[in-house]
Amino acid sequence: MQHIISILVENKFGVLSRVSGLFSGRGFNIENISVGTTLDPSVSQMTIITQGDDRIIEQIIKQLNKLIDVIKVVDLSEKDYIVRETALIKIHTSRSEDRSEALRITEIFRARVVDSTPTTYTIEITGDENKIEAIINLLRPLGIKEIVRTGKIAIAREEMKAAAIQEGKRIRA
Repeated sequence: MQHIISILVENKFGVLSRVSGLFSGRGFNIENISVGTTLDPSVSQMTIITQGDDRIIEQIIKQLNKLIDVIKVVDLSEKDYIVRETALIKIHTSRSEDRSEALRITEIFRARVVDSTPTTYTIEITGDENKIEAIINLLRPLGIKEIVRTGKIAIAREEMKAAAIQEGKRIRA
């Protein structure tokens, strides 16, 4: 089963290497990893996608929590979460029909053209994996020149009751 693990770490040299080394040293595969700073520049957020049963994931989480620079580890697969990915897709558009079709597909998927030359468009799309794959499949007949994908990032959804209580609102049960 696929698991999305969210890890808050200190933003220090070598932390990514230690986290990825933990996975490889124990024979666990990382399918996807994304890292970026948070509101606090001394803290980074890692999103790791991996496969494993509950026992393996529990072992991974325990091992991650033992690392000195790790602040918090959460298996988002046990919660409601939002997951997104961004892709840049460069396509051939030397014919006017191809340009029109590319713009039509871009509009349908709420993507946008971020670069244009006489022979190419570069399209930016953000969404879940299915949305990214769907636009790629529709653009493929036009001639995809290059694709770059960010990998998945994820964040837990707020619970409705907790969010409303924080705002001072009453909720009927």
